[in-house]
Order: sequence, then structure tokens, then C-alpha cells
Amino acid sequence: MKAIAYSAYGTSDLLELIDAPAPKVGPGEVLVRVKAAGVNPVDWKLAAGYGDPLFEVRYPVIPGWDVAGVVEAVGPDTFEYAVGDEVFGYVRKEWLELGTYAELVAAPVRTLARKPRGLTFEQAAGVPLAGLTAHQSLTRAGVRSGETVLIHSAAGGTGSFGVQIAVALGLRVIGTAGEHNHAYLRSLGAEPVLYGEGLADRVRALAPEGVDAALDFFGDGVIATLQSLVKERHRVVSIADPQAAAQGAHQLWVRPDTADLTFLAELADRGALTVNVEHALPLAEASKAWELSAAGRTRGKIVLTV
Repeated sequence: MKAIAYSAYGTSDLLELIDAPAPKVGPGEVLVRVKAAGVNPVDWKLAAGYGDPLFEVRYPVIPGWDVAGVVEAVGPDTFEYAVGDEVFGYVRKEWLELGTYAELVAAPVRTLARKPRGLTFEQAAGVPLAGLTAHQSLTRAGVRSGETVLIHSAAGGTGSFGVQIAVALGLRVIGTAGEHNHAYLRSLGAEPVLYGEGLADRVRALAPEGVDAALDFFGDGVIATLQSLVKERHRVVSIADPQAAAQGAHQLWVRPDTADLTFLAELADRGALTVNVEHALPLAEASKAWELSAAGRTRGKIVLTV
């Protein structure tokens, strides 16, 4: 099979299109014929070595955790899916080696769900990591319908999912973003505020009694500010500040979860979750996709088509 791989830590320059053997499919796994693979900042950060304290590495590494495709084969005692089923998932494994930037990927069924019928493969591949992160952050914050949540970096990939999920759950959403993204946030159902100096005052003007929960999707040292705005300090969740836990906030690392993926698919199928694919590039242009991702100027998702 064709796959993108790297054989040492480094930048996008080290990515190569290679011929690799098809992965073996074990019990509780399915072989997915990849139609599209989502590109996320974690992909190139892991390739740069940031995950070295956490993950074993087996070269050559095929990067990528997000996928949408069609089941091509099932492993022993794997009854959840049949050949031909359309699936999507967050195929994170315990080591770095056999990812989703490939024609085929072996995926444990715990990492998959049935693809939303209303989304293309490209759109579905953009959902798993960012969508799960947003949903699990809201869950960790203990949100309930009728509450107010503050989402920091609400116009980004994870933030825009967070806004839509929160609105679908019946929450009032205040979202931070640059002025050029305020109209976009309003279209998603959020009340935008400008980030930066004076953020706390601008949020208090909208929510004088404070917000019920706050999510940090950017990690620019904003934890203390968010804690000053929530009614209960422990209801702050960060995915980007490595010191969040030390400051009394929740530090979340997203987990594969079939039930959560199914919830996201249901939202998408009823029109409550939209996916903006800003760049869909062929597999061979993975280096360009990483460069676009690292530039940080993409509002929508970046995917590779296979």
C-alpha cells in the first residue's frame, strides 16, 4: 500500500511517500480502506519529537490519527462491523507507527463509529480528534443545559466544534476570537469577545455574575484569567497548557470513544454540527498540509484524500 512516513524526528521535509506492507488485522480490529485522513497539529508536533516522553516510536512512522473510510476486512471475533461499512474514527494507538496517512489502516473497534450519513468522507475525517476533544472538554467541565460556558479560541478547529456542541446541549456560549472571526462565531451561535488584554472585563460585561465553565483551547497562559471568571474555580479545562493541573484546572488529553463519536455523528446528521474543510490535498502532498497546519491561519479543517 501507499503511505506517508518519516524515519527520524524532524519537520515536514522528512515526509516520504512509501510502499508499505498492508497492516495485519487482529481480534477486535477492522481493516479500513482510507478515503480521507484528518490533519491535526499533533501530527507534526509528534514528528518533531514533542511526544517522545509519552510514546514508543517504531520507524518508519506513518502519522495520523483521524480517518474516514470503508471497512475492507474484519479481524477474528470482530462482530461490530461488516465489510463495506462506512466508518470514521480517532485511531490513536499506544505507540507511533501505523497511522492513518495510508491507503489502509488497522483500527481497533473502540476507536471507530459509523460515519455520519450527512457528511462526505473528507468532512468526516475532520471530526474525530477535534470533535472528541471539544465534547470531552465540555463533559469534564460538568456542563448542564442552561449554563454559560466561555470558550477560549472559539473560532479554531476544536473551538468551533466546542461552540456547536455546547449550543446543541442548550448552553449559552461566549467565545474569544479576533475581530475578523466574530461574525463566524455568531453564525455558530456564540457571543464573541476579543481576546487579549482586558478579556476579563469584556466577559464580565456579558456575564456580570460569572460563567459556569471555561475551556482553554489555546494555551497562552490564560488559566488564571479563566479561573477568575468561573463561579467555581475547578470548572476550567485546558487542552493546551501543560501547567493547567498545577494551577488547579483540568488538563485533558482526548481519548478514543465510540459512544462519543456516535454522539458527534448524530449531531452532524441532524444538522447541528457542520464541518468546514478548508484544504483537501492528495496524500502525496502531506508536507504541504503540515506547512498549512503549522502556519496557524486555517479556520477550517485540513484533510488528505486517499
